[in-house]
Amino acid sequence: MTHFDVATAAVQAALDAGARYADARVMHRRYESMNARNGEIEELSQNEDAGIGVRALVGSSWGFYAVPELSDAAARAAGGRAAQIAAASARVAGPTADMVPVEAVTASWASPCENDPLAVPLSDKGDLLAHATRTMREHGADVAEGIYQIWDTAKWFVSSEGHRIDQHVRECGGGISATVVGDGETQRRSYPSYRGQYGTRGWELVTELDLAAHAARIAEEARELLTAPLCPAGENTLILGGEQLALQIHESVGHAIELDRILGWEAAFAGTSWLDLNQLGSLHYGSDLMNVTIDPTIPGALGSFGFDDEGTPAAKRDAVREGRWVGVLAGRESAAVAGLDYAGSVRADGWARLPMVRMTNVGLEPGPHTLDEIIAETDDGVLMDINRSWSIDDKRLNFQFGCEIGWEIKNGRRGRMLRNPTYTGIGPIFWRSMDMLSSETVAWGTPNCGKGQPGQVGHTGHPAAPARFRNVRVGVRG
Repeated sequence: MTHFDVATAAVQAALDAGARYADARVMHRRYESMNARNGEIEELSQNEDAGIGVRALVGSSWGFYAVPELSDAAARAAGGRAAQIAAASARVAGPTADMVPVEAVTASWASPCENDPLAVPLSDKGDLLAHATRTMREHGADVAEGIYQIWDTAKWFVSSEGHRIDQHVRECGGGISATVVGDGETQRRSYPSYRGQYGTRGWELVTELDLAAHAARIAEEARELLTAPLCPAGENTLILGGEQLALQIHESVGHAIELDRILGWEAAFAGTSWLDLNQLGSLHYGSDLMNVTIDPTIPGALGSFGFDDEGTPAAKRDAVREGRWVGVLAGRESAAVAGLDYAGSVRADGWARLPMVRMTNVGLEPGPHTLDEIIAETDDGVLMDINRSWSIDDKRLNFQFGCEIGWEIKNGRRGRMLRNPTYTGIGPIFWRSMDMLSSETVAWGTPNCGKGQPGQVGHTGHPAAPARFRNVRVGVRG
């Protein structure tokens, strides 16, 4: 049997058991990661799994069942069991679950990949991390760490509406970090991000990062931070580097515009949202420079795909346009409940998990400036970059972030390095204060976004560039 045959058998079994709609996802995933520490390889992980997950809709309720076996019998049993679970849940009265319509298609999609990361010799990948971490040690790091991760995922999706979609998504990335210990003080510098950089590309992404070339610099900067002056506390002009702004988007925009959170469906664990659907189309989320898009079509970005896990084709749409909130991340059912006519943002992190609303690539469109121009136009401020810590309430409204490094800005010039820089704010007030935005956009990848019960780890992308914000509280320490 082909994978499509297995998925088709599961869907038919669910329909035979009383479902009015059913879909099935067969998934095969290979994962590999390596960690290095102080010039030595510490850990190599390699695993592989495959299975099928089936959703069935009976009346007002969904049922889901998954098995790690791809035989006809196992698939049919899973489909029938999913329908039984849905029927049992439907005994509790509730509104009929509707879904916004999506055209049923037969299609294939694959992410771009020039150099298959799993085909690169382990010795080459290990040498890369060992060399980079050894260089950091030689330049002052007490603890030098490096990592890469690779995911190779194949999916086959079939629905009772007629979908037959296969996708092959290859993702990888990595990064390095240097930690130094002083007298009552520990500092860390990372490259290119505190968690590394990731995308839906091949090993060429890691090659382009050129980790070894940045190893000495970040070790030396970490040691310099030990004696750098503390970031002064007060209200000031804040310039954020693109990596930190990507996390700001993720936490205070991406999660806030997830429709299941807005509807209260995720309140138990992930929280809700400060946004009110009655204000969609009218709320001023930020300044006129704030143009946020939801775009899973960006080549090579970590949140990219051809179709989501409900068979909705990838499409770009606005979330915020000229500061006004105009769009959400939605699935077919949540969109129907909210009276919207689009979906496309539902994914699961494996065959054994129920698909749910997840971020795709949520990011800022480029602005009209450069970082050099932003600095030159700032008389007094602080530049911060690379995340170190974050905290935000469950409505995604009040936040406080710490960065690895800061620099004083005086009279249009970058000055002395600052230690332990932090900033705090309230989402819409913060975004409304953005008055300069760079065009130097990078699609930063976040491979560790947590959501759901049981917990799922999502891969998301966040196009971002340096930006300036006025009247922000900085240097606050609890």
